[in-house]
Amino acid sequence: MSSLKLPASRIPDSSDAPVLRWGILGPGWIAQRFTESVQAHTGQVIAAVGSRSFDRSKAFAESFGIPAAFGSYEELVADPGIDIVYVCTPHTAHHAAAVLALDAGKHVLIEKPLALNAEQARDIARRAQAAGVFAAEAMWSFFLPKFDVIRQVLDAGTLGTITTVVAEYGEHFAPGHRIFDPALAGGPLLDLGTYPLALVTEVLGRPQRLHAMGQPHPSGVNAQLSAVMQFEGGAQAVVNTHVHNFTPTCAVIAGAEATLTVDGPFTMPGGFELRFPRGERLRYEEPPGGHFEGLHYEAAAVARSIAAGETESPQRLLASSIQTLEVADEIRRQLSIEFPGEGSRPA
Repeated sequence: MSSLKLPASRIPDSSDAPVLRWGILGPGWIAQRFTESVQAHTGQVIAAVGSRSFDRSKAFAESFGIPAAFGSYEELVADPGIDIVYVCTPHTAHHAAAVLALDAGKHVLIEKPLALNAEQARDIARRAQAAGVFAAEAMWSFFLPKFDVIRQVLDAGTLGTITTVVAEYGEHFAPGHRIFDPALAGGPLLDLGTYPLALVTEVLGRPQRLHAMGQPHPSGVNAQLSAVMQFEGGAQAVVNTHVHNFTPTCAVIAGAEATLTVDGPFTMPGGFELRFPRGERLRYEEPPGGHFEGLHYEAAAVARSIAAGETESPQRLLASSIQTLEVADEIRRQLSIEFPGEGSRPA
């Protein structure tokens, strides 16, 4: 045990990544955080912003020194000065906005979730492949240095046979927040729950059995849900997510040889610990932080992938995003959660 040590992160400095010209589609809260992080930590160029409101685009552009502002999504994706479109519209518009960008021949980075359901996600993947352009889900956590170390630990088999994954994410939101709006696919599943679900499916794949429980919110959205899953070989996972209040947002991956515990919030920059049965512990330290400290890593990684001629990101393959949504679809099916704008409930 004494000879064991943690690998180092292989993530390069974000400022060294090849420069792309980015178009922001949907100037909301996450677009602000992304732009702040990218402008502070990389050489990437935020070249334009597009919204259905020109005034909103113009105000965003002026706030961040962005040279071009458009009053429609169509104008932005048609701009020849844009290499890649960052789709950060409300969830209900992710698919349509991605299709718009792909049809214009643009690379796309789509805020999580990639789409409302797995079929929409599969359609995005098919269209990107047909167009020969890059497409990925902006699951920013998986681009952080600590997750590169975690991936190396898992790939090396340090944990032994993985038996259990437990992950949760609860947060408090003020009344009137969009998460309580049924018309915008509100509820915790797509906003918060996508993180623990993504971790579970990344580690264990697709469950063979799943049992979900839900709690309604007076606004008409789901307020809380929990899911217990079983996988091939007997491994299990437990996920909880809700909009009632803040939780530690921790994650645990337990194996026969060691247990990996990620500090909360596990979705953000921070540390983790490996604990072995005989008492030895290995600690990975990373300065804790938020979106400002972390979002630039995904932008830099995407720029490197595109410069290398790749059409997907190894940190978050489209098949992985689709698999996560397939599990979310099953949870929704069991809890009768319906979202607008998707035609019908997931089968």
